[in-house]
Amino acid sequence: MTIFAKTSTLAGAILALGLTAGITFAGEKWDMPLAYSATNYHSENAAAFAKAVTERTNGDLEIVTHPSGSLFKGNEIFGAVRRGLAPIGERLISALGNEDAIFEIDALPFLASSFEASKKLYDASKPAVEKVLDEKGLMLLYAVPWPPQGLYANKPINAASDMQGLKFRAYNAATSRLAELMGAVPTKIEAAELSQAFATGVAQSMISSGSTGYDRKIWEHVKYWYDVNGWLPKNMVIVNKKAWAGLDEATQMIVLEEAAKAEANGWAKAQELSNWYAEQLKKNGMVVEGPSPALKTDFEKIGATMTEEWLKRTGDTGKAVIDSYKKM
Repeated sequence: MTIFAKTSTLAGAILALGLTAGITFAGEKWDMPLAYSATNYHSENAAAFAKAVTERTNGDLEIVTHPSGSLFKGNEIFGAVRRGLAPIGERLISALGNEDAIFEIDALPFLASSFEASKKLYDASKPAVEKVLDEKGLMLLYAVPWPPQGLYANKPINAASDMQGLKFRAYNAATSRLAELMGAVPTKIEAAELSQAFATGVAQSMISSGSTGYDRKIWEHVKYWYDVNGWLPKNMVIVNKKAWAGLDEATQMIVLEEAAKAEANGWAKAQELSNWYAEQLKKNGMVVEGPSPALKTDFEKIGATMTEEWLKRTGDTGKAVIDSYKKM
């Protein structure tokens, strides 16, 4: 017997709608905004994840990816998922430092500069990251790293002092601080705006992976890339907890299983592509080499300074993460 059989009042109708809230209906569609191009391996990995979930649920939950910031720009995705404007989305973790300093953990220079170290840092920091996400009404599904970060510049850089006055593309608080410590001028630029920024001189340098440089054909604008292995930032895929609660248990299990596969595949792909991207930059005329001893020393000092600053901001939480990482 339905509510409508008993009453036709507005209150009855509202109650009926309330009783159905949270139920997953066949054919539910989740739009998934992505910041990077469709051909980037992060986007390809997300598309494979979305396809697998859609197929395994027989379309009961259809996830549709929207790359290149076409649905929401990169800096809008976290807020969109948090507010429920999109049920799921992908965001660069370290770009969320203004939300909570814990998100900057994988953008601290030279704290974890290899895939092995980065995975240990991820495992050590994951509980703290998940706690903050939970407080914001979100849940972590999976995270995938970028290849180690290198320094792009439109002139030779032999020491940090050579960065003095250069317009530096920053994508989070950590890279802005890095620019300041080098004497460069930080400019906030999202990935989708990179090509235009370098073409117009808004940016002259940046620290980013070979992947970003390849995707944006950075060789058209800068000549040098120094493989400094600064850090390995990660993208994370998050889901709105209210949207998650609307899925039945079987569907949730499928999503979690596919998320675990996407994470494993993404880490493997990042490692596979790391050297390939560097080769492509060189193939397209860039000077690709390691940092000079002076530049490496400068970066190590800057990294130590930034880590100490981060520990002051995060207090006991940050110290616990670093201590856990160092014990692994």
